[in-house]
Amino acid sequence: MAKVSKRFKALVEKVESKQYELTEAVAMLKELKSAKFDESVEVSLNLNVDPRHADQMIRGAVVLPNGTGKTVRVAVFAKGAKMDEAKAAGADIVGNDELAADIQAGKIDFDVLIATPDCMGIVGKVGRILGPKGLMPNPKVGTVTMDVTKAVSDAKGGQVTYRVDKKGNMQAAVGKASFSAEAIKENIEAFLIAINKAKPSTAKGRFYTRAVVSLTMSPSIQLEPLALMDLK
Repeated sequence: MAKVSKRFKALVEKVESKQYELTEAVAMLKELKSAKFDESVEVSLNLNVDPRHADQMIRGAVVLPNGTGKTVRVAVFAKGAKMDEAKAAGADIVGNDELAADIQAGKIDFDVLIATPDCMGIVGKVGRILGPKGLMPNPKVGTVTMDVTKAVSDAKGGQVTYRVDKKGNMQAAVGKASFSAEAIKENIEAFLIAINKAKPSTAKGRFYTRAVVSLTMSPSIQLEPLALMDLK
């Protein structure tokens, strides 16, 4: 069993064994900052869905109002005028066949990959490399699109993708500990509103079975699951 540090024990003692209202939880998060680096704010959910059924798979993306606090490098597969559009939008890497060759050679110097539909044939050639890294473009999260300007802008501006796993769990980083309490709350609310909108009509009963927020190096703070459904 891993040894619990004195630092972590002290943080655990600050958190009450109860379900916090969101504003209260964010205030507590600010008190739990203890690492020497700027910790991420993380939301972890357990949803009452069965992803084995296609109509209960929850997957998508949301642009956080205050960004993620991370610098994101964006690559775009495009052709012709769309290459110029991607460059003008601020994409770090733009290409097609030569970009695929770089990926094939192991040169993956980007965090998000966007592709226009006419380039998906090229992307498919390196799909086995991109898939395990979570970089495969997908129309459900807006990374396969002809509107490369918006896609690049969203990726650079704080877009977070989400996907429920086979056990109904979902996790996302929605900001940094250095953000103001109001900015953190706004980001968490935006994320949860997106999840609420994605609730399958076939999902019955309580949607959130468990919801917690934490920092990278902090204990978790439980949220009131029923109150989260009121966010719209």
